Amino acid sequence: MSTKPVSIAVLVSGNGTNFQAIVDAIESGRIRNAHITCLVSNRADAFAIERAKKHNIKSFVLDHKNYKNRMEYDTAMVEILQRHNVQLVVLAGFMRILSSTMIDAFPNSIMNIHPALLPSFPGLDAQQQAFDYGVRYTGCTVHFVDSGTDTGPIILQAVVPALESDTVNTLTKRIHGEEHRIYVEAIGLFCDGRLRVEGRKVTIAQQTGCATNLL
Repeated sequence: MSTKPVSIAVLVSGNGTNFQAIVDAIESGRIRNAHITCLVSNRADAFAIERAKKHNIKSFVLDHKNYKNRMEYDTAMVEILQRHNVQLVVLAGFMRILSSTMIDAFPNSIMNIHPALLPSFPGLDAQQQAFDYGVRYTGCTVHFVDSGTDTGPIILQAVVPALESDTVNTLTKRIHGEEHRIYVEAIGLFCDGRLRVEGRKVTIAQQTGCATNLL
């Protein structure tokens, strides 16, 4: 059984609170068999870059404005990730839609967190969508990325009640707390080799103690 840590790349565009939660979980041992190899941002002013520096994590800035199209941009990103032997790509507030170039390079190995209970309220401003709709419950979803927008196989979900006293900000804050929890859990399951994709369903295998890629 291989005990070599799974190499993770985190893609960000902004503050990086989910990135920080993942770093903290790896350093505390809550995520085992994992190492963040690099962080990639499309924005030079993303605060997540400062977070990476504090933890001695290598970071790269790929400004999407310097590329002709999405595929050209993703080709450059794939080159960086493959050069660093990345096995799992984690989107943590990365405000770019991935092309087939990225998805084909990392099949069933790109994770995203969405601040709603998919398939409800996909796309941008999911918290506002849920709030405006008047739902009693919303939440967050960790899923694998496919060619659609927030349509990939669901790994984990967490439910958050929408209170009558809520504003969009208070609802968003509670959702964020659950995001940090289930994203860490999902990444840990991947790194322990316990996730399997069967059609649209993701199954969780019993603990084997062996870190493997998805089959």
